Amino acid sequence: MQIPSIKRSLFLISILSGGVLFAQDKPLGSETVIVVKPYTPSVNDASKIKETPSLGDSVRLEKKPVKYSVFSVPVASTFTPSKGRATTVEKAKRIKLFDNYVTLGFGTYSSILAEFYSNFEVSKSDNFGVFLTHNSSQGGIENVRLDDKFYDTELNLNYNSKNRKSSWNTELGLQHQLFNWYGLPEGMNFSDELVSGIDPQQNYYSAYVGGNLELYDSFFEKASAKYRYFGDSFNSAENHFKADGTFEVDIAGELITTKLTADVLNGKFDRGFDNTAQIDYNLMNFGITPSLLILRDDLTVNLGASFYYALNAETSDNSFYIYPQIQASYRMAGEYFIPYAGLEGSLEQNTYYEFAQENPYVSPTLNITPTDKTYDAYIGAKGKLSNSIAYNLRGSYESEINKALFVHNLRSPSNSEGYSYGNSFETVYDDVNTLSFFGEINVDVKRNFKLGMNATYFSYSPENEEEVWNFPEFKASILADYQITEKWFAGANLFFTGERFDREEFLVGGDVPLESFVDLNLNAGYRFNDQLSIFVKGNNLLNDSYQRWSNYPVLGIQVLAGATYKFDW
Repeated sequence: MQIPSIKRSLFLISILSGGVLFAQDKPLGSETVIVVKPYTPSVNDASKIKETPSLGDSVRLEKKPVKYSVFSVPVASTFTPSKGRATTVEKAKRIKLFDNYVTLGFGTYSSILAEFYSNFEVSKSDNFGVFLTHNSSQGGIENVRLDDKFYDTELNLNYNSKNRKSSWNTELGLQHQLFNWYGLPEGMNFSDELVSGIDPQQNYYSAYVGGNLELYDSFFEKASAKYRYFGDSFNSAENHFKADGTFEVDIAGELITTKLTADVLNGKFDRGFDNTAQIDYNLMNFGITPSLLILRDDLTVNLGASFYYALNAETSDNSFYIYPQIQASYRMAGEYFIPYAGLEGSLEQNTYYEFAQENPYVSPTLNITPTDKTYDAYIGAKGKLSNSIAYNLRGSYESEINKALFVHNLRSPSNSEGYSYGNSFETVYDDVNTLSFFGEINVDVKRNFKLGMNATYFSYSPENEEEVWNFPEFKASILADYQITEKWFAGANLFFTGERFDREEFLVGGDVPLESFVDLNLNAGYRFNDQLSIFVKGNNLLNDSYQRWSNYPVLGIQVLAGATYKFDW
C-alpha cells in the first residue's frame, strides 16, 4: 500500500523538526523520496483548526515571580522654602462711634434746626438716652395775609436693657407744635380790618409713655404698650392707649403664632364747628390674630385670620369683624426672583393726633371713627437684578369702609375762632375701592453711592363722594446718597405728587383741582475729622410755589447751613 505524497511530506517535516529540536548535534543525512503519483486534495482531507486551541503541558510556560527593590540614597539639599504671604486687602478705616452729638443750623425764612442726642452707659447691659429736636421757621410766604410761622419741638427719654434671655426698653416723650391757619380762600374777599382781627395760631401738646419687652427662649415672644395724651389751644383732649402681645408655639415642626391687641381711645372737642355742643368720642377695639407659618424649602406661607370686637361707648354700638391674614412667597431663583401674594385686612383706629400730624390745619371739631380695611389683595415680585440692584413690583386692590378724607370747612357765621374763615379742614368718610401699582428699585454701588427710586399709581372708586379728596393719582420719589471722598458727602431727593382735588363748597362747582408739583432737595457736607462736620441743605430748589393743601402755598427756595459735632462725655 502506497502512502500519498502529501502525507509523506508531512511525515518528513515532522521528522526533520524533531531532529532540529532534539538531535541538533547530529549531522543531517540524505534521503531520496520517490513520488508515485500526483496528489489531488479533497475536502475530506481537511482538518478544522480550533479558534482557541488547548495547550498541552509540554508547551505551557510557568510565570516566574518578579521581585522589585528600591535602592534609596539620601540626597543633601540646600533649598529652603520661603513662607507664603497673603495678598494684602486694603481695609476701610474704622469709623469711631460716639455716644453723643449736637447739630445746629440756620437758614432762610429765619429757620432753625437743632438736634441733641446723648447716650449714657449705666452698665454693660443697660443704657439711658436723651434726644431733643427742634425745627422752626418764622414764615414769610409771598401773598399770605396771616402769620405763617411754625415750630416743632420734641424731647424723648429712653432706657433700654439687653441680656442673653431678654431685652426691654421704656420711653417718655414730650412734644410741642405751633402752626397757623394762614390759608384764607382766594375766592373770598376779606377786608384788612377783618384779617387783622383773626388769630390763626394753633398749639398742639403731646405727652407719651411706653415700652416693649422681648423674650428669646419663651413661648411668650414679645409685648408692647403705649399711652399718649394729645391736646391743643382749644381745650381739646385725647387719650389713646394701645397694647399688643405675641405668643409662639412650635407644634410638630410648625410655628403657630397668636397676637392679641387692645386699642382704647377717648377724647373730646370743646365745641362743634357750627354749634357750641361738645363732641365726645369713646372707641375700643380688641383683636386676636392666630396664624400658622409653613416653611417648605423655598416656599413660605402664613395662614391666619384676625377677629376684632369694636365698641363705640358713646352710641352703645358694637360690631364684630373678621379679616384674612394670608401671605405667601416662593424663591424661584434664589434671591433674584421671589414672587409673592397676600390677602390682608385690619381695623384701623383713627385719632386726632394722627390727623393733626398728617394735616396740621384741621379744625378742632373733627368726627373720629375707625376705618374698616375690609381687604387688601396684592400680588408682586421682588429680588435682585445683580448683587447691587434690588427691585420690588406689586399690584393691589384694596377695599376700605369709612376711609378718612380731608375737605375744606365752610366759613361759619356762628363761629369767630381763627379756623372758621374757610381756612381749615374737616374729615369726611366714604367707602373707597383702590387699585394701585407700585414699583421700586434700589442701587447700591461700591457702598459709597446709593440710589432709590419708586413710583405708585392709584385709581380710586368712591361710593358717595365725587372724588377721593386730597389723594393724588400718582406719586414718585428719587433718593440718592453719595460719599464723594473720605471727607466730602452729598445727597439728593426729589418728590413728585400728581394732581389732587379738594372740595370747597363756598365756590361755584365745589371741586378745586390742585396742580401736580415737584419738590427738589439737595444737601452736601464736609467732615473735618471723626467728630466735626459741616453741611448745607437746599429745599424746594425749583422754587415751585405749590400747594400741599388747598390755599396753603409752601415756602420758596430754602437754604440752611450748619454743623454737627460728635463727642463722648
